[in-house]
Amino acid sequence: MDLIEKVQDAVVNAGSSYSEDRLAAYENALKLEKELNNENAVWALEQIIENFKVANEKKLPLCDDTGIPHVLIEIGEKREIPKGFFNEINIGIAQGLDKLPGRPMAVKGNDIERIEQSQGLYNESHMMKPASFLIEEKDESSYGRLIGVDEDKIRITILLEGGGPEIRAKTYRVFHKRDSKIVFGEALDWLKESLAMLGCTPSIPAIGVGRTHFEANALMLRAMAHGNLGYQSDIEKYIAEELNKTNIGPLGLGGKTTVLGSFVNIGSQRASGVRIVAARPACFVEPRVSSFEF
Repeated sequence: MDLIEKVQDAVVNAGSSYSEDRLAAYENALKLEKELNNENAVWALEQIIENFKVANEKKLPLCDDTGIPHVLIEIGEKREIPKGFFNEINIGIAQGLDKLPGRPMAVKGNDIERIEQSQGLYNESHMMKPASFLIEEKDESSYGRLIGVDEDKIRITILLEGGGPEIRAKTYRVFHKRDSKIVFGEALDWLKESLAMLGCTPSIPAIGVGRTHFEANALMLRAMAHGNLGYQSDIEKYIAEELNKTNIGPLGLGGKTTVLGSFVNIGSQRASGVRIVAARPACFVEPRVSSFEF
């Protein structure tokens, strides 16, 4: 299978399926809400699980908002980038969006016309171009320590990022006062407010803590790409426990399952009075992620 086809299939898989740890988390949440007799939460979770099963079986989108493709790339030390590499990834994404299919969301026009959306939308799914690619490497960040590809391989990860969580996401500086509780306390305040308005819960919120706005968001994306609900750090468990105290519940209908867990990626820091924090209240279909090696 060539690179174009692998990327195409990754786009479809990301948009139509859950990972095993996610499905297990939903099943556990359903069991909990049944034990607590939270009828609305039980109904909502049953619909979400059924939605997944249908989408996975028929390879259909999990959500009408099929998202903007984001690409993360890891390159082995002895692996050369083949000729046409980035172009083939773009072609594969375009074919994957057409096959999924992605919702036509790309805006026509020049710079100003695109901002104002004055020329309408393209009808073709493949006109939704991906965001700038992110090259990853093993580093001291929480998830950077866990990644690694064979020296002769390249790993490509596709993330599909929806608009609802993007609207509710926030990247801002926090005066930390040398206290991590202040940093995560502010992130929790942002997430509590945004999750109450999101509607598409339960969430798996993602948080990146870095030195710049770019770095914080890159760390957050990497958390979404590599996070696993079966292996939660102490801080990830704490974030989830605090957010579940809100009783927002599935689809905002009340219950103990406002979030299934959280993904937190803490990167390098510098001597400064601030930490830059990116927090994304992912909706119940996110992270939509798929990866492969070649």
